Amino acid sequence: MQDEALKLLTDIREALEEIKSFTAGIDLTEYESDPLRRAAVERKFEIIGEACNRLSFRDESTFEKITNAPQIIGFRNRIIHGYDAIDHAIVWDVVENKLPLLKAEVDRLLG
Repeated sequence: MQDEALKLLTDIREALEEIKSFTAGIDLTEYESDPLRRAAVERKFEIIGEACNRLSFRDESTFEKITNAPQIIGFRNRIIHGYDAIDHAIVWDVVENKLPLLKAEVDRLLG
């Protein structure tokens, strides 16, 4: 694996850990009512999506080992470009149901 890929995967792992920290011990209602927390989580999703996008160009074989990587990039784009229409329940669903798989895959890739 290329050094650049390692750096991007490390960035993804750090963002995942921060999202987990930002959302620990709260539920969707608390998340929705906290604009600072929402902004922090959305920013970390932007980082994850951008790192996946860069990975697709720099190390395609590693990129292909991430389940739903193109959708991760699309989610980042929706957050950035559709900032005024973000559905917090969808973001919360991703936090709860999709991030554990991504974290497991990134941890495996980083070995």
